[in-house]
Amino acid sequence: MEEKKKKNIGFNIIKNDPTDGHGGYGVGALSLDNISPVFVDVEEGEAFVDIGAMHARSVVEKGIKFLPNKEDVPDAKPFWLVWVTIDRKEEGPYYAGATACEMTVNRDIRRGYKSLPEHVNKMDKSMKRQIMVEHMDEKSKEILAQFLISHDAGMWQRSEGKLKDDLKA
Repeated sequence: MEEKKKKNIGFNIIKNDPTDGHGGYGVGALSLDNISPVFVDVEEGEAFVDIGAMHARSVVEKGIKFLPNKEDVPDAKPFWLVWVTIDRKEEGPYYAGATACEMTVNRDIRRGYKSLPEHVNKMDKSMKRQIMVEHMDEKSKEILAQFLISHDAGMWQRSEGKLKDDLKA
């Protein structure tokens, strides 16, 4: 079995703090600077950030031809791609948006399933500070919650109740 590469779990950093009083071009505009793609590997029971997913070039997606019908990809490994948006309030940064998209991959046949329109829409909804994770399976919710808490417990504490409630954490 191939050696596992050390995974980078770093989130994108907010480059321009919209609350710093600067006020000028782009204030109030949504930016890609503060969104991070978090993969939940359901079988391995782990979560990790892969910025490559911003352009469908993550380790999960590389070398896979994605099909729009789940049924066309038998024996596939389940993943969730969760778009996590970080914002800042007076008390500090928090998880402002989180939207989960289903994805499956069968490495043996180099095929996978994902709905590209869903991925684009969910990324947009996350940037608009929406929480859409209640449709995830229980195990994946737990993995995601633990990942977000261990990444930054303070950000988790400052997050909206809906995120914690929907992830049952």
